[in-house]
Amino acid sequence: MIPGEELLFCALGGSGEIGMNVNLYGCRGQWIMVDLGLTFADPSYPGIELILPDLEFIESQQERLAGIVLTHGHEDHIGALPYLAEELKVPLFATPFTAGLIAGKLEEEGLTGAVKLNIVERGGSIELGPFRVSFVALSHSIPEGNGLLIETPFGNIFHTGDWKIDETPVIGEAPSTEALTRIGDQGVLALVCDSTNVFQDKPSGSEESVHAGLRDQVEKAQGRALVTTFASNAARLQTIGRVAVETGRRVCIAGRSLERILRVAQATGYLKDFPPPVSFDEAMRLPKRELLIIATGGQGEPRAALGRIASGNHDLKLAEGDTLIFSSRIIPGNEVAIGRIMNQLSDIGARIVTERQAHVHVSGHPGRPELTQMYEWVRPQIVVPVHGEARHLAEHARLATSHGVPSAVVQKNGDVIRLAPGDPKKVDEVRVGQLVLDGDVILPANGATVNERRRIGYGGLITVALPVGGDGKLAGTPLIRPFGVPVEEDRDDFIADATDAATRAFTPGEAEDRMKEAVRLAVRRCATLWTGKKPLVEVMLLEIAA
Repeated sequence: MIPGEELLFCALGGSGEIGMNVNLYGCRGQWIMVDLGLTFADPSYPGIELILPDLEFIESQQERLAGIVLTHGHEDHIGALPYLAEELKVPLFATPFTAGLIAGKLEEEGLTGAVKLNIVERGGSIELGPFRVSFVALSHSIPEGNGLLIETPFGNIFHTGDWKIDETPVIGEAPSTEALTRIGDQGVLALVCDSTNVFQDKPSGSEESVHAGLRDQVEKAQGRALVTTFASNAARLQTIGRVAVETGRRVCIAGRSLERILRVAQATGYLKDFPPPVSFDEAMRLPKRELLIIATGGQGEPRAALGRIASGNHDLKLAEGDTLIFSSRIIPGNEVAIGRIMNQLSDIGARIVTERQAHVHVSGHPGRPELTQMYEWVRPQIVVPVHGEARHLAEHARLATSHGVPSAVVQKNGDVIRLAPGDPKKVDEVRVGQLVLDGDVILPANGATVNERRRIGYGGLITVALPVGGDGKLAGTPLIRPFGVPVEEDRDDFIADATDAATRAFTPGEAEDRMKEAVRLAVRRCATLWTGKKPLVEVMLLEIAA
């Protein structure tokens, strides 16, 4: 679909899910993209860590894409850039801190110079075809959270990105009531708005309020203290660093992403008074009550620093009497993984503190009172909820209309919404989907590779090698090898039975494909009789020279 004399909105990610935010605005033959994020794989994607959006729709008309504007530096808003931006061949636009994070990602992928990265000063504006985009400072849990005022011939859009109201931010600026009110005075056709915390009846709370709770818990710690938080939460890093100084502890950083955030933050003028970290070796030589570790992995990621510390596979060690503080919320779906780490640390006698026991975390997203305040500031004609699962988007729409917003549009990834002229409505639906990063290869999320891996993970794999002579007859005994098939104690007996099944199913002179299929089914039936499982069976022919 090519935008004409109209203003279109289409989410390619982030609507109907939390994460992987990608949003398109179309007008007079051109598109702009806001954010290009990723999400993290769950156990249903074995061997996969990162999930990327499928951009087939916009790739098919990339000559109409004027640029990609980034609201802030969280992975669910910039994480897919190193893998997908080069193919789009368009410039990127971000404020200094976000640009610093992006530059590091591009460098790691060898793309420095291959993707044009433009730094926009905070509060700056850019012209992209029929769009004028201005960066508007909003509070979030990372430096330089920005809303975007997108001015078009058909009306103004205010795209919030991730935000909250924080009157006493530790880093960055509080949202300007005056600036947001002026935006409303200019007229806002549509507010495209974060829906993550729409079910929360209370405001998210100020980052400053976390300081006392963290300090109290670190002061109570009899041994080493470890605080785990989202690496990108630079405001929380500032708070933890301050707590370390106040409690007489040295700081040790565990996690490459934490190191990267600290480096970029300091290079762009933030975290200047953060205490100098000590090395792992020095940390372990310090008296226990003089160390505060900041670690990644609070969502249960086994390869992150906390997971390796919990399993004893890290240079940093925790022991009985040490304290672990989860200064982050549990993302739904990660409960089992986080519980596993908590249990490992409980087994060694560590004390565990979460936001349920103490005030050690606040969200970076707006609760209901903050959302309604935003409506009052910008006074939109339409609210388009984004950044949420289906239930979040529907509830956000109900909240908006119940507070006087004339119209709300509940959309999902792939829906093309005409915002103007006329009443907002869905006018088309485009293909969307997910890709996975598997090693260094990008694949369809539900393609053959991932589906085969799931099947192997569920039922195991059996390989069958058939030695065939020049006369088309078996030239030896079929070679059977089971992998992950539950026949541990009876492995030899099972192999003998499966070998007999393969031999009997082999028919000399049969067409190769039909013969291989007959052998495959015979071996799988044998495995099902033995185990109740239906493993993946692969049959190969080995041609034996006379």
